[in-house]
Amino acid sequence: MDLVLFGIQGSGKGTQAKRLAAERGYTIFEAGGELRKIAASGTELGKTVSSYIDHGHLVPFEIIMEVVKNAISAKSTDDKVLFDGIPRDLDQMNAFNGMMKELGRDFICLELTVDEEAALKRIQQRAKEQGRADDASEEFIRRRMGLFHEKTEPVIKAYAEQGKLIEVNGDGTMDEVYERIVEALSVA
Repeated sequence: MDLVLFGIQGSGKGTQAKRLAAERGYTIFEAGGELRKIAASGTELGKTVSSYIDHGHLVPFEIIMEVVKNAISAKSTDDKVLFDGIPRDLDQMNAFNGMMKELGRDFICLELTVDEEAALKRIQQRAKEQGRADDASEEFIRRRMGLFHEKTEPVIKAYAEQGKLIEVNGDGTMDEVYERIVEALSVA
């Protein structure tokens, strides 16, 4: 079964995704990374994606969904895919649900819930350690968190209403959170 991972910036989602991939056999599908890979491919689709990225524009919804469908339909149904960064809003969710049904893939969603102030501090610390001062500004981080609340929380709520969402407390050490995720997935 595939897994859709949700979590606000600084929730540790990326770290946990990598560990799930390494220890549980998931293939990570990270929407942004996939778009960058396609942009560098030199194909017609790649040139189109690149033109949006190079000019700082969001890649249109239809293109994102085409990229997702191409990547996932190339995978065996035996491959477990972990989706990170998609679906981000209700339109993407509706298209994603239809695509997954069409491809015969079942999935469950998992949200890492964290204290927002702790997440903010975590992001600022990480940005400083990596020398990315621009990414450490509180205003920038809060704007991204605001987008998550506005666009992605309705998706999470919809999946909860469909009985497809597991919530896991994302506060604590990486190991503690990972153990909670593994336990939650074992009963899903």
